[in-house]
Amino acid sequence: MAGALDRFLLTLAALAAWLLFAPLAAADAGTDPESALQQIIEEIQANRFDQALHHTDRLIDAFPNFRLAHLIRGDLLMARVRPIDSIGGVQGVSSARLNDLRAEALARLRARSQRPQADQLPRDLLGLAPEQRHAVLVDTARSRLYVFRNEHGAPRLVADYYVSQGKAGAEKRREGDKRTPLGVYFVTSSIPPNQLPEFYGSGAFPINYPNEWDRRLGRDGYGIWLHGSPPDTYARPPLASDGCVVLANQDLDALSGFVEPGQTPVVIGQHTEWLSPDAWRRERSAVVQVIEAWRQDWESRDTTRLLRHYASDFRSGTLDLAAWREEHARINATKQWASVSLAQLSIFRSPGRDDVLVVSFLQDYRSNDLNTTMKMRQYWHNRDGRWQIVYEGPTEALD
Repeated sequence: MAGALDRFLLTLAALAAWLLFAPLAAADAGTDPESALQQIIEEIQANRFDQALHHTDRLIDAFPNFRLAHLIRGDLLMARVRPIDSIGGVQGVSSARLNDLRAEALARLRARSQRPQADQLPRDLLGLAPEQRHAVLVDTARSRLYVFRNEHGAPRLVADYYVSQGKAGAEKRREGDKRTPLGVYFVTSSIPPNQLPEFYGSGAFPINYPNEWDRRLGRDGYGIWLHGSPPDTYARPPLASDGCVVLANQDLDALSGFVEPGQTPVVIGQHTEWLSPDAWRRERSAVVQVIEAWRQDWESRDTTRLLRHYASDFRSGTLDLAAWREEHARINATKQWASVSLAQLSIFRSPGRDDVLVVSFLQDYRSNDLNTTMKMRQYWHNRDGRWQIVYEGPTEALD
């Protein structure tokens, strides 16, 4: 399969052969660019070049700035006088531009062949709070952004779009490295197009990079957004931005119907892991048990029991673990009883090797002399098979 995919980058004939071994769902050219591209390649495969040209013209009518479609159209016109032996056989196109367009074609069609099964759930979205009506997940290896609807806390896939990422790929570490960050983030605001240069297309959704875990690891930089494309460009190559996640303007407009600043999570990973519903429920249940044990130990007013859930390098604002212990010991000493309840719980696993959970909730604390309600966020890190809290604080301090 890998060899066939590599050959796709060189010739349309190889792409046709690849489709024989990796059949896609039935095409509907009126639905999305990937479906239209699939139909065009199938026509080329069957030597129906006139039909392929017709469908390519329809695709260009729908998306006039779709450069890949224009390139294929040029090849189809050339096919009338000589055989097609490569994508971009027409003269006057730079090798760099050809490589970019070939990479885009591969990413788009591969996404069609590797769509998750209808009942599969992403491992990184382990629970959505009721107010989080949708969640966004970016798979950088597939150049794909997935949108999920919240169905009683479980994510259900409702849409997906081709995206571009940083020129140097993923896993941002420092300012200016032209990489897209990996982790769990939240949309912080919405910027309309009339407040942006044309380069950002139909708008932007900033996210809260760097988050608390990024700062813990010394990752820096700023200005990571989900945004649109310049008005003269339908889509950019898979590796094209300075670190942002970039969509076609039509796709960003569609995405805006799902995104709510202050609520919508954006989980960015390199390879999305899909689970069966049973496996997803087991994983979620195991994490919920860890959080529930922490809640019960806090409610017990036993500081030693509570502190077993916190890592040695724990921080909360200016407090380290020792100061945190003193604070809780002082508070617990004044309590005759305490009740702790958690609502609006959301759980996201940070993709990649960090093995971090981002947990948010509405915390209701009641005791004989103190009642407080606060939106909180915790970062849990897996240390030798044991989850421990490395950060805890109000969400207002983070977003």
